[in-house]
Amino acid sequence: MIIREETTLIYDGTFDGFLTCVFEVFNLKLPQVKIIRKSRFQESLFSSNLEITSDSQKADRVWTALQKKLSEKGKSRLYYAFLGENPQIENHLLEYIQYAFKSKSPIDCDFTNKNVLKVSQIAKSVGREKHRMEAFVRFRLSKDQLYFATIEPDFNVLPLITKHFESRYADQKWIIYDLSRNYGIFYNLETVDTITFDFPSDFDPIKTTEAFFSSEEIEFQTLWQDYFNSTNIPSRKNLELHVQHVPKRYWKYLSEKQPKL
Repeated sequence: MIIREETTLIYDGTFDGFLTCVFEVFNLKLPQVKIIRKSRFQESLFSSNLEITSDSQKADRVWTALQKKLSEKGKSRLYYAFLGENPQIENHLLEYIQYAFKSKSPIDCDFTNKNVLKVSQIAKSVGREKHRMEAFVRFRLSKDQLYFATIEPDFNVLPLITKHFESRYADQKWIIYDLSRNYGIFYNLETVDTITFDFPSDFDPIKTTEAFFSSEEIEFQTLWQDYFNSTNIPSRKNLELHVQHVPKRYWKYLSEKQPKL
């Protein structure tokens, strides 16, 4: 007979879904538990499986309780780390949360605890990627007068950069699309919505072509490339320093790095 002492909670991959799992861990008093998103789940002989349906009310109860135990920085770290998509992040975060509820003092800087340290490290990496995306996103004007940008960040930072672009580009419609995760955010001058696309077979989201982008955009990119080249002083070129500030993996999205149209 196989004794199944561990319970695997399977959820939809959303933050609300994860918090719902945390609620059920406490509600069902599960002693040994593993949380995993459905897209990563693999059947195990030594675990009882329970699929959890995302419940916003249960998620809100957990988040409200955490507000009493974590500082603003601690809550931000938790959310940032979740968006880091580490394969084991749910379980690090569960133990982080359990430790927070047990502790009588704030745990934010208790880096002697392995889960606090891990969450902090992942959150820091996600924060760096967030700032890079805010700096390196390049919009291109489509033929239907919509500003369109594509990204492929290391982490799922779209939820973190939404407010920045909504505030900075409040007077124009735009889309930022994450090609790695196949979803984007669309601002329609009033709200920001999550969207998905099935791109045409002849559309390359990286290239700026006359078929999909406006003539003004192509002219602008040409002018920008000319300006960039004219201000570039070869004798002062420091590629190593340049790559530190603008990693090569972002170059394909920067018009100044592309061949002339």
